[in-house]
Amino acid sequence: MFRRLTVVALLGVLTGVLTGFVFWSLSDLPSVEALEEYTPVEASRVFSSDDELIAEYYVERRTFVPYFRIPDQVKKAFVAIEDERFYRHHGIDLIGIARALIYDIKAGRIVQGGSTITQQLAKLLFLKPERSLSRKIKEAALSIQIEKRYTKDEIIGLYLNQAYFGTNAYGIDAAAHTYFNKPAEELTLAEAALLAALPRAPTYYSPFKNPEKALKRRNIVLKKMLELGYITSEEFRAALQEPLPEKPHRRKYRAPYFVEFLRHDLEQRYPGSLYTTGLRIYTTLEMDLQEVAEEAVKKGIEELNRRVKPGVEAALLAIDLKTGAVKAMVGGSDFWQTQFNRVVQALRQPGSAFKPVVYLTALRKGFIPEDRIIDAEVGYPVPDSEDEVWTPRNYEETYNGEVTLRDALAHSLNSATVCLADLIGIDDIVRTAGELGITSKVHPYLSTAIGASEVTLMEMVYAYAALAEGYRLKPLFIERVEDRDGLILEENYPDAERVIDEGVVDEIRDMLRSVVLEGTGRRAAVIGRPVYGKTGTTNDYTDAWFVGFDDRLAVGVWVGRDDNTPIGRKETGSRAALPIWIEFMKNYRKGR
Repeated sequence: MFRRLTVVALLGVLTGVLTGFVFWSLSDLPSVEALEEYTPVEASRVFSSDDELIAEYYVERRTFVPYFRIPDQVKKAFVAIEDERFYRHHGIDLIGIARALIYDIKAGRIVQGGSTITQQLAKLLFLKPERSLSRKIKEAALSIQIEKRYTKDEIIGLYLNQAYFGTNAYGIDAAAHTYFNKPAEELTLAEAALLAALPRAPTYYSPFKNPEKALKRRNIVLKKMLELGYITSEEFRAALQEPLPEKPHRRKYRAPYFVEFLRHDLEQRYPGSLYTTGLRIYTTLEMDLQEVAEEAVKKGIEELNRRVKPGVEAALLAIDLKTGAVKAMVGGSDFWQTQFNRVVQALRQPGSAFKPVVYLTALRKGFIPEDRIIDAEVGYPVPDSEDEVWTPRNYEETYNGEVTLRDALAHSLNSATVCLADLIGIDDIVRTAGELGITSKVHPYLSTAIGASEVTLMEMVYAYAALAEGYRLKPLFIERVEDRDGLILEENYPDAERVIDEGVVDEIRDMLRSVVLEGTGRRAAVIGRPVYGKTGTTNDYTDAWFVGFDDRLAVGVWVGRDDNTPIGRKETGSRAALPIWIEFMKNYRKGR
């Protein structure tokens, strides 16, 4: 009798302890109602102006796919290998647990898990990755609640969007792109089976690291699908013949200098959401123009490397004259070797490419293109020096006496330009540069008139856009940003301010046209339509420029070396930069 009472008492204590442990485990159980507002970590995507995907920003590469867009054979592949009674249980599969236990006992180790897909979803979304009895109790309780609130298709859809597939692919759509370079909707039976084989041990079953193990497990998935009646014998045999993928499709995003430039800007405006909330970023970039620009830079550098020491870099920027929208940006020869963007980060002397600012200032003061100035060897006092004299020299070291403003610009006469700058006042030239959109420090010295003050290529291109139309344009890179639900977070429009009178615009355009027809830009006549622009060359051929425009785009090209050593002997703006500009301008309209 005493023993019986003791046993009963012990059972009561154990039952109480177990009950208490269960209640304690469930005391801080997360609410499955949070699934109503489920928002997975999702990559933000960047699109060109013609809706081509050009890049993704992410911590976890994931694109959410609604369950109804996931093919039935994909769902069945996962059910077959992970939870064959998925459509018959209510969150916990006691039969599956018993079967797994028998397999584990026979093998002497854990070879099968008893967790259902619902339990795995609960673990992924709500619980820490710890091995404990308390967590298993929570997992089971959450699974039952999830099954009460959601359909089976919704549950497996959530699971497939959350699962990790290895190779930095989170979710079924990212996995489809990473392993097969296609969206989840286009997966074949064999491809679906391979992806179903991965979540259990993504590295162990990776087709890139362990192809034999991956093939064996993929075929096990296919056999299970056959046994469960999900596929026919013919489909099974055909799927067995499909090869495994040989390498991952890692996204080397397109237009990389532009994409990286955008990223720095977007990080400031969306610091907590850029990499995780699935933003849709629609940019101004045109991929067909971008491809032409990249090819032009590549071809230009190849030509240069044939005649000078390798290591020359080049950059190109093209913007819309009416809107200021960036249409193409190439910041260097190879982004994957150096991310330094020479369009926006490199401060370089523009040389004679700055001269139109001087002549514009003169036109605004009442000069006309046919007015004459002196082109002669003249010395000018050096600021802050009592006896030092600076003498600007022409490229050919010949001087022409009286010349028109038009000829002085067309033939890039340094002495005449400095003479004009001295006449009209360097302070006004500095002011004009600022009005055109040049924000870098422009020094109030006469040497600035022939391009001694450093600027970026972007500043020069926007300045030339103002010369072309008379409007200072605000740089425009992004048309709009939407959240994952299509709600517009920001929308940007062109911003233009008139800074040059129409009559003066006509005059400076006419002078820049003369550069192409009879001056240092004569090579550009090969384009076959009216174009306008100016070459630029700095001392010792360190920098070579050509900046100009047609009726649609303002385009600038810079060529040089990052260490500021000379490009090569006689590598002027006309010889080193202009061919790249011509290549782009000749080809960007093809197919339009």
